[in-house]
Amino acid sequence: MVQREVRVARRAVLAGGLAVSAVGFAGLPASAAAPRVGGRAAAPSISSTSDWDARDASGEIEVLDSKPTKIIVHHTATPNSDDTSQSHAFELSRQIQDYHMDTNGWSDTGQNFTNSRGGHLMEGRHKSLAALQGGSQHVKGAHAGEQNSVSLGIENEGTYTEASVPGSLWESLVSLCSYMVSQYGIEPGEIYGHRDYMSTACPGDVLYARLPELRESVGAALGLAVVQPVTWPLLRPGAQGPSVSALQMLLGARGAVVPVDGVFGESTQRASAGVVAERAGSGPSCFGSRVAEPGLFGGLAWESVTPVLGAGARGEAVRAVQVLLTSRGRYVPANGVFGDRMVSVVREFQAASGLAVTGVVDREGWLRLLG
Repeated sequence: MVQREVRVARRAVLAGGLAVSAVGFAGLPASAAAPRVGGRAAAPSISSTSDWDARDASGEIEVLDSKPTKIIVHHTATPNSDDTSQSHAFELSRQIQDYHMDTNGWSDTGQNFTNSRGGHLMEGRHKSLAALQGGSQHVKGAHAGEQNSVSLGIENEGTYTEASVPGSLWESLVSLCSYMVSQYGIEPGEIYGHRDYMSTACPGDVLYARLPELRESVGAALGLAVVQPVTWPLLRPGAQGPSVSALQMLLGARGAVVPVDGVFGESTQRASAGVVAERAGSGPSCFGSRVAEPGLFGGLAWESVTPVLGAGARGEAVRAVQVLLTSRGRYVPANGVFGDRMVSVVREFQAASGLAVTGVVDREGWLRLLG
């Protein structure tokens, strides 16, 4: 992901929390733990797999001798329960594990950690807690496709397409992310939503919209600068605009026959679904993905349709860039020719966007044009 908006995080946002030992008070929400000690995040209270009576994994748990480089936030897409008890949180963990193992056919819970609406944190996949406490290894989960080997996955109980995020869940999420960042040296800006990598609405529009705030809060807890990322857009049925027109042209460059009308209609959805399938960018990655999410296009599926383009290039992909540049106030004729005038405009756009000025549209350029 391209990075942008560097700012020094506000300090001590979470100050005033109750200080606890490294393991916290058993049975209390994780938000009761102070998030930092001497510039490092204190360990929140996290219930282990044995605490919530997890089943044994059906296969080997892969422990990598490397540190994760990012955190991926999910929602469970389950009902927004009013039961904030620890017993409810433990039951949720068991339900998720049963579904992941018995229906998805996975060896264990997919995510590394689970966060309840009551603010109770739980280990998800076996050995994840010990790896996090050690700070030098990573348990490979099953929550975000090709990102599993480099990311920690957190499932947050509830559905946040419209509902607000409970305060207890939010505080424990900040606490857990702060501890992860502290233990592994992850940058606070490397906290993402599931949709940033796969074609899904997860973690819901409301929680996703708060990710910039989450990064800031984690940076504040640790006194770290925060660099907000630029991410790929998520297109849904009925979406309209230059990004849709660009996708239609990019699909046309791959041989698909779709109208270039700027509307993410059925034919565009069908053509883009093929790209998503090729990238394995959808599927039952979250507990709540029992409900299908057809017609979505986003995440790394964009990388499959956005080629590197430079002087002399021709075709529909070039025309897509021209449409996007014009939509951003830098007019170039949409003639599908990467000529001298377009090289100049691309260089101007790159300079204004803080990118390397090369005159070549690469991954970072596409992200800026689309994001």
